[in-house]
Amino acid sequence: MPSFLHAGGAWLNGTWLSWAMSGGYPFLWPMCETLHVIGLALLFGIVGLLDLRMMGVGKGIPMGGLLRLIPWGIAGFALSAVTGFLFFTGDPFQYLNNVAFWWKMAFIGLAGVNVVIFYGTGLARRVEAMGPDEEAPLGAKMIGATSLILWAGVMYWGRMMPFIGNAF
Repeated sequence: MPSFLHAGGAWLNGTWLSWAMSGGYPFLWPMCETLHVIGLALLFGIVGLLDLRMMGVGKGIPMGGLLRLIPWGIAGFALSAVTGFLFFTGDPFQYLNNVAFWWKMAFIGLAGVNVVIFYGTGLARRVEAMGPDEEAPLGAKMIGATSLILWAGVMYWGRMMPFIGNAF
């Protein structure tokens, strides 16, 4: 592990927040778990619906209505990111030394790149203009399929963390 990660983890491990998350307040971890799952449900539920619609499932659903739900998906991501950071503070080395954690971070990063491509190429505007029963452009279908795979990967690697353990 690079020394800057080790030093940062050691510093974080000595904070009050780390103490609170690692048992100082026994209710905190399960509360964060619940909020993390709610965030994932919002994120994956809304993004998943949008992705499936772009891929041609539920063509009768107008895209404009689905796109208005995106702020709720963003709120779900934010909730999951905050609670994920809180988990990390509880025992940074449990994560820093875990290959599944790094895969999860890679999948989150790639999902972010996928979103940038979706909005940066103008596909989002074309999708937003779609009416009911209209077919999405091929690029949007590819973005949707990629998004589903990446977010499923985020959840998979997140669940694998306790099973893989400290692989480094």
